[in-house]
Amino acid sequence: MPHTHPWLDITRGNAPLILSIPHAGTDIPDDIAPTLADPWLARKDADWHVSALYAFAADLGATIIRTRLSRTVIDVNRPPDGASLYPGQATTDLCPLTSFDGEPLYRPGQEPDAAELARRRALYHTPYHAALVTEIARLREQHPRVVLYDCHSIRSRVPRLFDGDLPHFNIGTNSGASCAPALQAAVERACDVTQFSRVSNGRFKGGYITRHYGQPANGVHGVQMELACRGYLAEPAWPLDATNWPPAFDPTYAAPMVSALTRILTICRDWALEGDRT
Repeated sequence: MPHTHPWLDITRGNAPLILSIPHAGTDIPDDIAPTLADPWLARKDADWHVSALYAFAADLGATIIRTRLSRTVIDVNRPPDGASLYPGQATTDLCPLTSFDGEPLYRPGQEPDAAELARRRALYHTPYHAALVTEIARLREQHPRVVLYDCHSIRSRVPRLFDGDLPHFNIGTNSGASCAPALQAAVERACDVTQFSRVSNGRFKGGYITRHYGQPANGVHGVQMELACRGYLAEPAWPLDATNWPPAFDPTYAAPMVSALTRILTICRDWALEGDRT
């Protein structure tokens, strides 16, 4: 799809399946980099190697939308007004000021002000969502229902955000509001026959993308999948630093997770295709 945003990658397919990859990017624009406290810290909380993990999705006919930008630049999975998705719980903002572990991301006095927030919103947040709107509309013209699958991962242990080890599969459907119950149940069954643990609508119920676009009554079914990194990466022991994080992507280590995700996405696609026949 032609566009003028070098940081935005769009792969078009014709199956009723869209993958959104909002947090796997690591690029930081030259005008923002000098304001940051540390380049490694600014990339620490990326959804590492998620694009490689889901590389098979294009062969399923999926449309894939991803940003190359670090979530430190702007988090396209947050509401444009910056409202908290998890009131009362620790979370990160539209333009995060701290890492998941509470470390300051910016040099003192260099944090983005209101004007800078507005600039980044216009440059990066708005185009990402315009792409989602365009691709949803295109596929809804072809299919009665479309699955929007939002791809995420996070370290297995982040004490500031949750207790203990996160389950491998964390399905978020905004407590059942963003997709049909039958689709959620099908994804849960696909997870439960694997070697991996699973929870639905636990600590992660779906971000802005899932909650905003998941409108089952309008034929758009949103599912967020948050993966604990240990399911596909050899996570190092603490402390984390630039010498051990992130681990390299090892296709052999990741193979069981890739197999499970292939089955999950195939089920999502085929469930949506059933709508073509009804």
